[in-house]
Amino acid sequence: MFRAIREQTDTIFREDPAAKSVLEIFTCYPGFHAILLHRLAHKLHRWNLPLAPRLISQFSRFFTGIEIHPGAKIGRRFFIDHGMGVVIGETTEIGDDVLLYQGVTLGGTGKEKGKRHPTIGNNVVIGTGAKVLGNILIGNHVKIGAGSVVVHSVPENSTVVGVPGRVVKRRVIGDIDQLEHGKLPDPEMQEIQDLRQRVEKLEGMLQDLLEARVQEARVSDRR
Repeated sequence: MFRAIREQTDTIFREDPAAKSVLEIFTCYPGFHAILLHRLAHKLHRWNLPLAPRLISQFSRFFTGIEIHPGAKIGRRFFIDHGMGVVIGETTEIGDDVLLYQGVTLGGTGKEKGKRHPTIGNNVVIGTGAKVLGNILIGNHVKIGAGSVVVHSVPENSTVVGVPGRVVKRRVIGDIDQLEHGKLPDPEMQEIQDLRQRVEKLEGMLQDLLEARVQEARVSDRR
């Protein structure tokens, strides 16, 4: 347990430049509280205790604003930044070195039984308000932009944005660029721009055709 706490504080110092001291982390970081409480709840869940794991998770939800089902499997050095409104479903599996921002949902898409929540690989960053839904696989080194809704599996070393989420960038293995939302491509805006260019081109062709017809009519009148 002490090793897990030390590893968690080291992770927060690495991921959050606002963290100034261990005391600040212990007292002011809901993501820190939520993951430690989940570690306890998950262990009790694996022991098949009937109610205690859910009571711990509900207390954690009330205390931190972060809802993690005791059945979710979470790897090492997991960090939830800010965290309010984060929801992680029962059959979710999360790898190592994963970073979530506030409002993220790792949820299901229906009432099906069995594995119904996403599997998240290692070194994944999921931006504010993103929704990853269903029994899908998010590969290693994936970045998901803020507000995206991802309902299909995503290959490794990709950046995903939009509703529904689409891969807009594939990175070279080993490239560890950060999730800079101001620099992410916008596929919807790109499609609008492409459509605008096509409309302008068609308008130009139509104008040329009309001018040609007018010119032909003038020549015919002169005859």
